[in-house]
Amino acid sequence: MRLINVKTFLDIEASFRQGTYSKSKFNFLEDHDDATTAYAILSHRWGKEVNYSEMVKLLRMDEEDRNELRQRDGNRKIVGSCEQAAKDGFQWLWVDTCCVDKRSSAELSEAINSMYRWYENSSKCYIYLHDVDDRFPSEPDDKSFPKFNGWPEWFSRGWTLQELIAPRDVEFFNRNWVPIGTKGQHAEDLSMITRVPRSVLIYGLSSHRPCVAQIMLWAADRTTSRLEDRAYSLLGLFGVHMPMLYGE
Repeated sequence: MRLINVKTFLDIEASFRQGTYSKSKFNFLEDHDDATTAYAILSHRWGKEVNYSEMVKLLRMDEEDRNELRQRDGNRKIVGSCEQAAKDGFQWLWVDTCCVDKRSSAELSEAINSMYRWYENSSKCYIYLHDVDDRFPSEPDDKSFPKFNGWPEWFSRGWTLQELIAPRDVEFFNRNWVPIGTKGQHAEDLSMITRVPRSVLIYGLSSHRPCVAQIMLWAADRTTSRLEDRAYSLLGLFGVHMPMLYGE
């Protein structure tokens, strides 16, 4: 899997802020074995993101294009994730938007089939709730979250189901990157919101192998941007591997 070198990326970001950057080649995206590398991983709701091709061109961009990229919410999430990973002592971070070259159908297929394992093997998962201003919500709030049954948008997305279940160590953050609790601390609320049993949230699928109907129930109200992703986002939960074919 391709990972961000946290220190190198933050050094580059600092050089941008200070106006001291150069166009020298910095290698801040490197391939590593997820089974032997300690890394943090991000789970989030996509918005205006920074993709892989933009990341590798970051230092070669002209100032106007680079400033536009750095103002995107997607870049701020990468910076916030790196800063948190550095605080937690991690050298490596995985972010789906920029660590997978989605122009390559083979790489995208490999990433989708490996996604559950990558989250499961992570040392820590950061769940970023972009629409939460303060504390973790413990009851529905239709005023704050009118489009998503009273809960933050993250809970409505198809891909985030496996991103909640697979990792062991999970911490939630609000829009300002303030920590608002762990999966263990919010297990009862999370079970109520997602219908996933507390034992599965805490111990993973190894503690309780659910039937197909149970997993489909957990995913029933979730949506994806592409129709095929409603199926692909469940592959890891079912323990299935298959080639991706968008448009099938």
